Amino acid sequence: MKRMLLLAMGSVLSLSAFAQTSPQAVISVSPTSGYRVIVISRTVQAVNYQHKSGVSDVDFAGTALLPSADGKAKVRSKRGTMEVEAEFGNLQNPTTFGGEYLTYVMWAISPEGRAVNLGEVLVGGNDRSKLTATTDLQAFALIVTAEPYYAVRQPSDVVVLENVVRADTKGTSEEVNAKYELMERGGYIPTGYKFDPVVLNASLPLEFYEARNALRIAQSEGAETYAGASYQNAVQQMNTADADVTRNHIERKPLIAAARAAVESAEDAREIAVKKIDEERLANDRLASSNALATSQAQTDNATRLKEKAQADAANAQANADKAQADMAANQAASAAAITAAQADAEQARLAALNAQQNENQAVSDKAAMRAQLSEQLNSILATRDSARGLIVSMSDVLFDTGKFSLKPGAREKLAKVAGILIAYPGLNIEVGGYTDNVGGDAMNQTLSENRAGAVRSYLVEQGVTTNSVTSKGFGNTLPVASNENAAGRQENRRVELVVSGDAIGSPANVTTGSLL
Repeated sequence: MKRMLLLAMGSVLSLSAFAQTSPQAVISVSPTSGYRVIVISRTVQAVNYQHKSGVSDVDFAGTALLPSADGKAKVRSKRGTMEVEAEFGNLQNPTTFGGEYLTYVMWAISPEGRAVNLGEVLVGGNDRSKLTATTDLQAFALIVTAEPYYAVRQPSDVVVLENVVRADTKGTSEEVNAKYELMERGGYIPTGYKFDPVVLNASLPLEFYEARNALRIAQSEGAETYAGASYQNAVQQMNTADADVTRNHIERKPLIAAARAAVESAEDAREIAVKKIDEERLANDRLASSNALATSQAQTDNATRLKEKAQADAANAQANADKAQADMAANQAASAAAITAAQADAEQARLAALNAQQNENQAVSDKAAMRAQLSEQLNSILATRDSARGLIVSMSDVLFDTGKFSLKPGAREKLAKVAGILIAYPGLNIEVGGYTDNVGGDAMNQTLSENRAGAVRSYLVEQGVTTNSVTSKGFGNTLPVASNENAAGRQENRRVELVVSGDAIGSPANVTTGSLL
């Protein structure tokens, strides 16, 4: 069972968050997208602000990107929300980090890795800034990042401030390992895309330039093609803002309102375009997988036909040889010619059988290639390893709420992609297994493992996987893969595994039939 992460009132959690550099960074670049997403691990302290816990004080410290920056915040527990009142100092102009960065945004980061945009941090005339915001999170860390506009939905990796738990903070700390997706520095400008430097005019509000940034970034993401209606709406709103600028007397409030509307519409269009591009790529992957499977099956069928023909030819050759032997007793002269013909037939049959065997070996090789391709596709979404039982896809218990079996939104997204891949390989068998650690009673763990495995199976079927091809079973705490004597081992034991097998992908060449993994 997953160990509870939230501590008593005012307790402190430590979670992996955003970093500028990390040896664990893994970069993934979409072939049609301008954004580059990088997964980075970093440790930052988060506070569990319990209901009605009063006012808590936290400090902010500048990162390596902006070490001179500082700040402080008061967090008040209110009915249903947490209010954050923050003040920052020594913030430099965000364009220092790149022409596309025009503003700062404060984020609340949950222990599960969810980032919530709390609002824009505007640099004041004395390099000091204030921001008051609310969040429905109870346990969270606070960071500040440089961004191209205020309405972004994913933090960039230009992290300039992180909260620091003060010496008078109550409670104890605990390490929580997690990963978060960040926008790589420079990722807002796709390769080959012309992004003119922003020249700020003090007479115009910052929102006007943020709207230009948002519109150009949405266009670079393909919003004009994949989200035409939303993109054109943003263009019209930007035209309204441009019209306000051309007036002799600029009215700031209408201009700011038009610019903010353009920012939000452009961000909506960008997100719609990214989703449609991903859906199109997934559909292409499914078609390619289906075509490859059909080709492999046709080659297997052809090899079988050739082998059967070779066996029939060999039988006929043997019959001819027997007849030639009988004729030799009656006529010595005729038998010599018959023997020669029989030997020639036998040789031809041998060569045909050899060719059939080679074709059969090729079919086995094609299945191995299909297995490797399926493993690679699954591994791009969830950790996958090969075994004698089949391809084993592992999912940690962070896909579920503590002690529950309802799938989180992030888990549903990953499983939807897995289902899309599995559908493209007809004839597969999928076994869903649920496992827990030894915390709690055996009966409770058994029920929890069965419910989690059943939830995964139901969702796969809901996404289109054939009902008869997927089964589920709970194993409780009976099959640990690590020691239950420490937190790290128990976390490994809390998991759900998909075992994918079937004749279409054969068996691994380096594992014997009787071995277990």
